[in-house]
Amino acid sequence: MELGVATFADLAGATSPQQRMKDLLEEIELADQLGLDVFALGEHHRPDFLVSSPAVVLGAAAVVTKRIRLSSAVTVLSSDDPVRVFQQFAEVDLLSGGRAEIMAGRGSFIESFPLFGYDLDDYDELYAEKLELLLAIRDQVHVTWSGRLRAPLDNAAVWPRPVQDPLPVWVAVGGTPQSVVRAGTLGLPLTIAIIGGQPERFVPLVELYREAASRAGHDPAGLAVAINTHAFVGETSVQADSAFAAPYLAMMNRIGRERGWPPSGREAYEALRSPRGALAAGSPQQVAEKLLFEHELFGHQRYVGQMSVGAVAHSDVLRSMELFGTQVAPLVRTEVARRESAAGSPSEPADRAQTTA
Repeated sequence: MELGVATFADLAGATSPQQRMKDLLEEIELADQLGLDVFALGEHHRPDFLVSSPAVVLGAAAVVTKRIRLSSAVTVLSSDDPVRVFQQFAEVDLLSGGRAEIMAGRGSFIESFPLFGYDLDDYDELYAEKLELLLAIRDQVHVTWSGRLRAPLDNAAVWPRPVQDPLPVWVAVGGTPQSVVRAGTLGLPLTIAIIGGQPERFVPLVELYREAASRAGHDPAGLAVAINTHAFVGETSVQADSAFAAPYLAMMNRIGRERGWPPSGREAYEALRSPRGALAAGSPQQVAEKLLFEHELFGHQRYVGQMSVGAVAHSDVLRSMELFGTQVAPLVRTEVARRESAAGSPSEPADRAQTTA
């Protein structure tokens, strides 16, 4: 199973944007050195998150890393232009020697829609149209396309082309059945973000995804599923909680106030980090057990943990990543390989070609 790290590059406390950008590149370099499989970077247009253009940062990361895959998490495709998204990630792919990926999503925040002149009433239609166009651009150099919400293309050539053919495009969702069905129907790999509650409640979505893929003529066994949760690793559970709990709760409550969620306190945190909760926080053994529990539920090919949440200190994030790469990852990879060998299925992640339409 592939293991990686994701971040929204939170801006909190006295850290300047310039320093946070330096810290972010240090995190990506460390993930590469640790032998992790993917680093994924979110797009936001708010004062509390640093990165509005993941491709720019991933391009910088491409030239200081050697093997790690570099992905958005997510590209807010609904309010972007598919031509520019493809061109930007093709350039990241060229800079990295074929390590770029796009996680395309509708976005968990809405600031980008008025910013770029889009109507929120067209929220889902924008995404569906633009995903269709992005895949058309990915699959052929010259594109003829028309839709309702974007100007048509008539035999238009889109350059440059990436190293990978096709460039991997994942559909990232937060739990909407319609989005899961869309991903399965298109034969695209799926990322599910689980930020609350119990992971078991997402099992029907993964089943729905695989059913939709099968109905559309795709082999579900050849399509990758990724699970993304908040995560943090300490030498002990006490150390993990000391570094992570307060910043995590502050961030969740700040966002919660905007969305009308009830406030979360220590009791909610403990429920989330319990063996059946969504949060993978604790000692290396505890985090490994949580990831293996999720693998029993979903049989997924990739896990991505979001560690730099809120005002978690940069030094603590780096230490969490070290423990994740040196202690959690070996435990998880060994056990997943053992389980899959016993079951007679491949122990390696799905081929790159299989994780694209």
